Formats: sequence, structure tokens, C-alpha cells
Amino acid sequence: MSAEYTASPFADVRRCRNCGAPAPGRFCAECGQETELRLPTLREFLREAAGRYVALDGRFWRTIAMLVFRPGRLTREYLAGRRRRYVRPARLYLFSTLVFFAVSRFFVAPLNAVDVGLDTPSGSAGKAPAAKLERPGAPPGDESGFYIGDDMQLHVPETMPGGSALKKRWQRFSGLTREDKAYQLTDGMLRYGPYAMFALLPAFAFGLQLAYLGRRRRYPQRPRLYGEHLVFAAHNHAFLFVAGTALLLSPVELLRAAIFGWIAIYLFRSLHRVYGGSWLGVVVRGSFLFLTYAALLALATLGLAIVAVLLR
Repeated sequence: MSAEYTASPFADVRRCRNCGAPAPGRFCAECGQETELRLPTLREFLREAAGRYVALDGRFWRTIAMLVFRPGRLTREYLAGRRRRYVRPARLYLFSTLVFFAVSRFFVAPLNAVDVGLDTPSGSAGKAPAAKLERPGAPPGDESGFYIGDDMQLHVPETMPGGSALKKRWQRFSGLTREDKAYQLTDGMLRYGPYAMFALLPAFAFGLQLAYLGRRRRYPQRPRLYGEHLVFAAHNHAFLFVAGTALLLSPVELLRAAIFGWIAIYLFRSLHRVYGGSWLGVVVRGSFLFLTYAALLALATLGLAIVAVLLR
């Protein structure tokens, strides 16, 4: 009788299906897995997928609201040490980048190969000027470097490792139809775009450090360290990706115009909030950053186009 009495409390205890430990509550005390198992809904499935990068909870929406509508405030909060209540800059940047390029695959129209100078002319009358990528320091007329000739064929040095494979890939691209070229360019640029943006992020932070060189006596709270500039760069890039995603998804022309307008003034307002100074100084430094970044972005775009051809 006593044996039955002592055994009965443990007979009905629910056990964790993951580790087998007693788990009478909603979660297992040993491994943390939930005890009520069921197949997820579509919303829960997407949330689990995104949760690897950022949890879509109150902290996430608080971060997005401050990022979009209060320029520079999120950076100020982070530098002041109030970090627990917001998504960290690196994770926010990574998540916004992946979402933007994933959405772009459905909404970005295929590029025209002629627009980036990679189309092969069909006849002699349609030949375009050569876009040569000669090696630095090569003398004029030197034909031994890496370049695209007047015939729109790829020329590589004979001693270059993998040169023959690159030429074959270029020739294969040249033999495609215009539509297939456009698809390969667009697909390749969207595939490798996140890697290019990861290279541009530290470059933008370095530009900030150059733009705000000087004594800190007048503005003691102004960011000076490279890591602080990197945080500002991550937040502003994340905003651009969020705004870009909204542009792609927006069906209303008026809303798209409003987003473009907000993007145009966002950088200047965030610079003024985080770095201080007069509005004239903000406009001068912001213009310097914009022009420098635009040049780097143009080079990155050209590089992505070439990579889309040669690495496919």
C-alpha cells in the first residue's frame, strides 16, 4: 500500500521529450525546451527563422521605431550605455541587410548588360569604347595586363592563376542572349551584394573619422574612436536598408516620394544629433561623406557586375 502511495506522484509527471527529465511546467527545467509540442503556424515559423538573427519582440519593434523616426537617437543611446533595451548594431545591420536583398530578388527588375558596359556588340558598327582594367603602373599600350579590350573580350596575363578559367566564363557569358545576360547580372549582384556592403561599412566609418578630425575641447561628447563611428555607420546603413525595403514593398507613389524625402535628410539629422556642431558644418561634412561614399558605391557596383559574370 505504501509502495503504491509513494510511486503514484511520479507516475503521472510529464517528462521532457528532449532530455527525459521531469517537466511539469510549460518548459523543461533541464534543457529549456517547451513541453507542449505542436507544429508552428506560418507566422511562428517565420519568427523562428528570423530569431536566429534577431528576436521579433518588443525590443525589436522599439529599435526599429527609434531607428526610422528619430535619426541618431539609437546611436546616442548605445554610446551612453543603454543597450539592453535595443537590438545591438551589428545584429540590426545584418538582419536589415539580409531582408533587403531577399526582398530585392522579387522586386528588382533585371539589369541591362549594356548599362554596365558588359554587353557584347553584335557587329562592328555597334562597338563601344573599351573598358580596360589595366594593372596599376602599366606603361601606355601595354597589352599584358588584365583588361577588357575593344572587342569586348577578356584579356588576362598568361601567368595569371586561373586565367584560362576566367576567359572561358567570360566567353560563355558573351554567348548568352541579352535576356540571359540581364538575369545573370541581376542574380549575381544581388547574391554578392551583402558582401560588398560589409566592405563599405568600415569604409564609411573611416570617412566619418576623417570628416570629424580635430580637438574635442569644443565638443567633448562627440564620438572620436573608430568603434563609435562604426556604430553610427551600422545604424545609418540599417536605416537605409529598412527604407529601401519599404520602397520596394510600397504600392503608393506618394508614400515612395515621402520615403525618398526622408532618406535625403536623414543622414544630416543623424549627424547633427550624434556629432553636434553647426548646421553648416553638418551639411559640409555630410556632403563630403555622400560624395565619397557614392564613388565607393559606384566602384562596388562595377565590381559586383564583373563578379556576377566571372564567378557564375
